[in-house]
Amino acid sequence: MKGENKREITILAVDDNPTDLKLIERALVSGGYKLITAKDGEEAVKIARVHKPDLILMDILMPKMSGYTACLEIKKDPKTKDIPIIMLTALGQELHRGLAKNIEAAGYIVKPINVKDLYNSVNEFLQSH
Repeated sequence: MKGENKREITILAVDDNPTDLKLIERALVSGGYKLITAKDGEEAVKIARVHKPDLILMDILMPKMSGYTACLEIKKDPKTKDIPIIMLTALGQELHRGLAKNIEAAGYIVKPINVKDLYNSVNEFLQSH
């Protein structure tokens, strides 16, 4: 999306795995996106309220607060309820996809992270919304 952005697009990546955060950073920062990171759902909710990112990539299984709970918290807050959240997780079963849809997640990407595929998925999502 280099050169296509009229303004800088900010993405909040939430994952307790530092390796996954590095891969997300590699995929998105080189593509021209501004990236903010959080290590758990509790931190994600706080950051979302302060920075109001354009998109959130949220892991599900994390300490302190799961991605599901963080998503619910973000969606019930009038200040953050319109931020799209894509669940980014190793949990690929249909049950988890259904749960993500029920809590108003905008999308679902299954790990392991492929840098090019992640960039393309995020780029396509942002262009369609």
